[in-house]
Amino acid sequence: MDDPTGIAIPRPTPLYAGSIGRLTDDCEPARMVLDGAPEGAPNVVIVLLDDVGFGSFSTFGGPVPAPALERVATDGLRFNQFHTTAICAPTRASLLTGRNHHTVHMGRITEAANSFPAYDTVIPREAATIAEVLRQNGYATGMFGKGHLTPQWEMGPAGPFDRWPTGLGFDRFYGFPGAETSQFEPDLYDQTTPIAPYLGRGDYHLTEDIADRAIDWMQRVKAHRPDRPFLCYFAPGAVHTPLHVPDAWLDRFKGFFDEGWDDLRQYIFERQLDLGVIPSDTVNTPRPDVIPSWDEYPDRFKPVARRLMEVFAAFLAHTDAQVARLIEAIEAMGEWDDTLFVYITGDNGASAEGRIHGTWSLPALQNGAEEDPEFLLEHIDDLGTARSECHYNVGWAWALDAPFQWMKQVASHFGGTRNGLAISWPRRITDGGGLRTQFHHVIDLAPTILEAAGIEAPTSVNGIRQMPIEGTSMGYTFGDPEAASARRTQYFEMMGNRGIYHDGFMASCFHGRVPWVRFGSAPFDGPQEQWELYDIREDFSQGRDLAADRPELLAEMQDLFDSECLRNGVYPLRDAAMNISPEARAPSPLSGLTRMTYTTAHVRMPERSVLNLKNRSYLIWADLEVPEGGAEGVVVCQGGSFNGWSIYLDDGVPTWHYNLYGHERTTVVGDSVLDPGRHEVRLLFDHDGGFGAGGTATLAVDGVVVGSGRLERTVPVVFSGGGETFDVGVDTGSPVGPYPHGFECTATIHGVTIELLDEVDEATRAAVAAGMLHAEAVNQ
Repeated sequence: MDDPTGIAIPRPTPLYAGSIGRLTDDCEPARMVLDGAPEGAPNVVIVLLDDVGFGSFSTFGGPVPAPALERVATDGLRFNQFHTTAICAPTRASLLTGRNHHTVHMGRITEAANSFPAYDTVIPREAATIAEVLRQNGYATGMFGKGHLTPQWEMGPAGPFDRWPTGLGFDRFYGFPGAETSQFEPDLYDQTTPIAPYLGRGDYHLTEDIADRAIDWMQRVKAHRPDRPFLCYFAPGAVHTPLHVPDAWLDRFKGFFDEGWDDLRQYIFERQLDLGVIPSDTVNTPRPDVIPSWDEYPDRFKPVARRLMEVFAAFLAHTDAQVARLIEAIEAMGEWDDTLFVYITGDNGASAEGRIHGTWSLPALQNGAEEDPEFLLEHIDDLGTARSECHYNVGWAWALDAPFQWMKQVASHFGGTRNGLAISWPRRITDGGGLRTQFHHVIDLAPTILEAAGIEAPTSVNGIRQMPIEGTSMGYTFGDPEAASARRTQYFEMMGNRGIYHDGFMASCFHGRVPWVRFGSAPFDGPQEQWELYDIREDFSQGRDLAADRPELLAEMQDLFDSECLRNGVYPLRDAAMNISPEARAPSPLSGLTRMTYTTAHVRMPERSVLNLKNRSYLIWADLEVPEGGAEGVVVCQGGSFNGWSIYLDDGVPTWHYNLYGHERTTVVGDSVLDPGRHEVRLLFDHDGGFGAGGTATLAVDGVVVGSGRLERTVPVVFSGGGETFDVGVDTGSPVGPYPHGFECTATIHGVTIELLDEVDEATRAAVAAGMLHAEAVNQ
């Protein structure tokens, strides 16, 4: 309905401007006017990378050359006091809505939702996205890459799809809706339809694919409607783990990081000073005691550490090269001068979730399982390829966040929240290569874009009255490098780490859990918490704590933090492993169900869309009909090459395979080939009880036991945080077992029934809930 006190969209259909008579000769015609954006509204491109520390790219002093970022900064401006929320989905929600992450119910990641309003991960309809507002004001809108804004219970084939990108204002979506995915075998969607463009392509890479699609889309928009501006949101999964790099790029940084993370951090710091992207009196904050120095790190494992950093750098350089292709395409269309190009180098600081020694298997990391560094050394040649889902060492994350303290997840300090930003708009920004030092936050980009487009923020969208936009436009900085910061106050909170900025001062409280520790919580207001105070007007990197000198000001800042929490709905505070009551947990559409039957229609089913087999006993039985000549292929499976289980026919022999993190594989093989005709294949798993405990698997055919095997441990938390799915009749994504991609079943599958045979005890449920929050913190 119309909003008499403001602007409502969509607008009513305009009245016909001419007059209508009985015949056309009796009419006074008026030409129909196509809907369009305000005159002079620019194209808008938003590039948002994943898990990139402030000091990663050369533009901000880092070791990785970035021609695309450099081009944007040279034609436009660099911002060295721009902030995110310290983790993925909350940053993305704030970017697209212009509102604080708790305000729009994204206080955590979607995988860690609970039923408290700030954390239910259901973006309110009262907070329309910038895409929806631009779309209803004449823009074409497209999103390419990572979504990570859809509630987990809406990720399946039943939807609803109004919180998928296509329901959040994007006409076009090509990407993945979750937190992370393989670059070689991604969990990819075209609009809301799952697709697999990588099949049969040895040269496939997701970042290249989404760049191709974004370029095609922009060209098609301008060919069809040259007058229509576009919003292109380009959000690759790079450089989030798994670190996957095309072969041609893998060795481009070989030998560059041989001196280790301490030397790298010092190198970055000195280059930052030389470039002037940090003030000359900046402190290079010291390495925390919990991170070993390079000299202390075992020499035996240094080759793996070096290789992991080489892979990361190659991944990052390759990603910037795809952004360069976007720029080249926009130039070729003659649209560069009229394009507002926003390049955000990360949704949080560099990720330290790879632990002290780095990782080979992402699912092992997500489930809290330790990986032996000897194993990584043995598999060093896998790193960066499809044969691993690797992540680098903690020490590298600390180095890449120079000169700040801490890293991703730690919202109290700038290592978690300070990200390099470059903005160009040649038609408007004339101070090419300039540096801007005003304090800003990701919520400020939406109002900046609206101001550039000449669009006033609506007070009503689709009949729903809107929350106020909490960001403030950064447009005033484009022409005035000396302007005072328009943002005077900004709170920060993530998993108990919290801080408050106000008029040049920052109060910070590190909650006490380091990001690479998977389990265990810390008490709020406990002895491990110490509030610190910094004057960032004189102390760019939070290197000089003034708490002891200014206790009254610190107390005022703490009170301000509390008032901002109340205003933005931040409470209740919760750290990463604190248990909550069952009533406060997120809903599950399958709650209370213990038996389901699946068919070959059930393909690409997300993990939370099927019955949960973890930490319990269960029975799986398949009703098969084998044709003359025999059958082979996957009957039912869940997961992928680095975690999961599968029941399949291996040259006609019923087989069960359990893949634990890619490290331990257990196979139970039947005693004979299935004859032509109808058969029932059963797999009974008798779980020992407890978190991640083992159990015994028994395989039977037509009521006769044909094999059994023992597992000493099982997957406790998640089979895949990266889009590997549940399938009947085929294995999509990467293969769980020792068989080829797909491995479609040639038997007729009349149904696969899963029955849960016991309840998961409450202690195990609590451990799983804590583990899920930790596991999915990796998936940001």
